[in-house]
Amino acid sequence: MIVQLHHPASSEVIGEATRFLEALKLKCRTVCTADSTLLVVHSGQLQDPRSIRQCPGVRDVHHISDEFKLVSSQWKQGRSTVTARGVDFGPNHFQFMMGPCSVEGEEQLEAVAKFLKSHDVALMRGGVFKPRSSPYSFRGMGLDGLKLFREVADRHDLGIVTEVMEVAQIDAMAKNVDVFQIGARNMQNFNLLEAVGKSGLPVLLKRSMSGTLEEFLHCAEYVYNVGNDKIMLCERGIRTFEGAYRNTFDVNAISYLQSRSHLPVIADPSHGVGLRRHVVDVGLAAVAAGADGLLVEIHPQPDTAVSDRNQTLYFDQAARLIEGGRQFHALRQAMIH
Repeated sequence: MIVQLHHPASSEVIGEATRFLEALKLKCRTVCTADSTLLVVHSGQLQDPRSIRQCPGVRDVHHISDEFKLVSSQWKQGRSTVTARGVDFGPNHFQFMMGPCSVEGEEQLEAVAKFLKSHDVALMRGGVFKPRSSPYSFRGMGLDGLKLFREVADRHDLGIVTEVMEVAQIDAMAKNVDVFQIGARNMQNFNLLEAVGKSGLPVLLKRSMSGTLEEFLHCAEYVYNVGNDKIMLCERGIRTFEGAYRNTFDVNAISYLQSRSHLPVIADPSHGVGLRRHVVDVGLAAVAAGADGLLVEIHPQPDTAVSDRNQTLYFDQAARLIEGGRQFHALRQAMIH
């Protein structure tokens, strides 16, 4: 159950409502976001939730059967829009986030930034800390790479999406980042999820390669539970028995997540299939399924990229995906409305 108070609620009103619930043998947690004050009831049973409406300061009461209450579609009417550096992601705002798997240097970043600006893409992705299967692989330029990334992005008025891997990195990165990405390997790193949530920055949360959708939504709850509702869910493919490509892109997940949660759902076709020649097709399939945005790896010279070169698009391929993605989204919107 979620008890929604009139917002903003004073500490006195929150305290009175909390004591009211405790008197009914209910345990709750206060969650305050930019536009809501919520009491999330996580323990106890109540025969008639309508009795809570008698408490001063209560705006509404929502019965939630999902264990992940805040990210559930059961309490919030309509789907949410998340804004990152003035760019909206949500049911009526389809966007791209594109860039290299790894930040390699200024020349690479400049070429990507110019391409993105020429195609009206406002957010550039790029890794400065890279989780790699082998300890001998390139693991990113670190904070020096992030500083360079920020300088190039600012020259072209672009936002930055980059992965954070440890709690200790957050403070040093936050002033230079517009969207924190939580990678697939850290989906269930609960300390990191809470710490990133407390940063207040938008969070792009990737599903792990073996995580169920229920587990995925529980992980998003960790971010929301500390007061950060600026969360985007990212489907990036799962590991199956099939070995012909890197992962099996779960296009089912896009529609399912949008029915179970009010959060925007982003698709990552680059990791979803892992083979360059198929990324555009998989990306368009994700748009047709209703994705609110695409996260795509591009590079001026993909065959020389230091990481994930096999799935990274050339600029001409990326341009086709941008044009086709926007057309697919417009067609889908027309069909829905």
